[in-house]
Order: sequence, then C-alpha cells, then structure tokens
Amino acid sequence: METEGYRCRSSRYIESGQSAVPSSVLFAAGLLGNVLALLLLGQHRRRSRSPGGRPPRVSAFYVLVSGLAVTDLLGKCLLSPIVLAAYAYNRSLSELGLGGGSEGEPGVLCQLFAFLMAFFGLAPTLLLLAMALECWLSLGHPYFYRRHLTRRLGATLGPAAAGFCALFCALPLLGFGVPMQYCPGTWCFIRMAGGGPRQLGFPVLYASLMGLLVLAIGACNVSSMRHLYGMARRQPRRGPPAAPRMEELNHLVLLGLMTVLFTICSVPLIIRAYMGAFAADFNENADLSALRLLSVNSIIDPWVFIIFRTSFFRMFVRRVCRR
Repeated sequence: METEGYRCRSSRYIESGQSAVPSSVLFAAGLLGNVLALLLLGQHRRRSRSPGGRPPRVSAFYVLVSGLAVTDLLGKCLLSPIVLAAYAYNRSLSELGLGGGSEGEPGVLCQLFAFLMAFFGLAPTLLLLAMALECWLSLGHPYFYRRHLTRRLGATLGPAAAGFCALFCALPLLGFGVPMQYCPGTWCFIRMAGGGPRQLGFPVLYASLMGLLVLAIGACNVSSMRHLYGMARRQPRRGPPAAPRMEELNHLVLLGLMTVLFTICSVPLIIRAYMGAFAADFNENADLSALRLLSVNSIIDPWVFIIFRTSFFRMFVRRVCRR
C-alpha cells in the first residue's frame, strides 16, 4: 500500500519520452523575469533618493517586494539546475545523489530537493502575508504604521521568515515526514499518500499552514479594499486623487494580482495533500501537476510586477478606479 501508484520512487533513470525543453524554458523565463524585476526595483530606489544625497526613501512594501523577487530568483537558481542536470545525465535525483537507489530510499540530492521545494513554496507565502499586512496597516492604522513600520523592520522580516521556513521544512529530514522521488525522476517532495501519522503528519501540517496563510492574505486584502472604498467616498467628487492614496492603491492592486495567482498555484497542492492523507489517493500524475503548478508561481510573480510597472497598465488602473 505504501508504494502503490509511486512507480518512480525507486527509479534510477528518467522515464522515457521526457524532454528537458519545458524545464529549460521555465527556468529561462523565471531567471529573466526576476532579474528584470530586481532591476526595476533598483531603478525605483535610485529615483526615490532624497535631495542632498541622503538615503532613498523606500517604503517597507518595496523592501518586501525586493525580498520576494530575491527569494523567487534564488529558488529558480537552486532547483532548476538540478532538474536540468538529471536530464543531461539521464539519471534520477536519487541516483545522482549519494545514498539512494536501494529499496526506494531517496538520495541526499533528492532529500535536499524536497526540502528546497517545500521551503520555496512556503517562504514567498509569508512574504505575501507581510506585504498584505503592510498595506492593511498603512490604510487602516496610519498612525501605528508611521510610528512602528520602518524600512528596517521590513528588512528584518525577510530573514525572520526565511529562518522560520527553514526550521519548519527541515522536519522531514528529522523523521517527521518522508522525502520521496516523483516521476519522471526529476522531482522530489514529501510523500503525500500512504503511511501512518508520522509520515503524513507533515504534508497535512504544511497544507494547513499554506491554507491559513492564504486566508489571512485574503482577509487583509479585503479589509484594505474596504478602507480604500471608504476613503474614496469621503473624497470630493472633483479633483485628482491624493498621491499617497494612489500609491497605496497601486500597492493593493499589485498585491491582489500576486495573491490571486499564488492562490491558483498553491490550492491544488493543498487539495492533493489532504486527499492523499485522508482518502489514500495515490494519483502521482495529479501530485506532479500540483508540484509543477506551485513552482510556476515563482515565474509568474516577477512578470506580473514588470507588467504592472508599465505606464499603460498603471494608467488603466487609475482610470478604472476614478470611474
């Protein structure tokens, strides 16, 4: 029962008929998008420089966006080369890493890949939550925001989130959860079906945490929209919108787009984790599709930011909101 459906758990070679082209294209798109996003953020930082050469006035939101771009870029640079190396040598991850290939035990490289997949799925979620909280506090509690939320605090949230994610995602390496190789032999993640509470507790806990973070992000965004709507009703009919308000609106629209795309990419994995744990659903193709969709989020995020930064898109958003 434990190995039912997992035909590639002990594979030494990549399944026949698989191509490295899709992985190469996704890697190139993610790399290019994140690099361009970081260049745009650097340009924004230079334009925000205060007169007299003082440090630039960059909000905590842009510090968190920068952290999200760096996290996505780092994930692509660490995970995609491993996949491409497996294709190049026609060896599975367990075969490439030390200690694998016997009785379905994952190698060191497979365990590392599973840890990185879990880490780079959870870390961007925490950064999105921090961005949602920042936007909500700036609109609903401006005095508290001005007094306590500084650029330095925004810079410390990234390492704090990374530390928490690293400790949490290392639990399978300590025995709470089982890293496993998925077809076609180029992916590894935590086993989501088969076994007892010790094996399935981590995927359920991981999915529950992801679900709670998605709900919290959605609640913050809805509350921010309510605050913006109240501000719009109190504003006189004539005259342009206030600049700070439009800046918050831009942040909210960008965050909303990223949240919707992240939810679409992460919900399938949450569903698969629950189905595997409680319904014993050994559908490896569905698991692999959910894992791939989760990895696509780090490719989409920077391109959403790049499109949003174009003058045409921002002008479109402002015209819609004025109406």
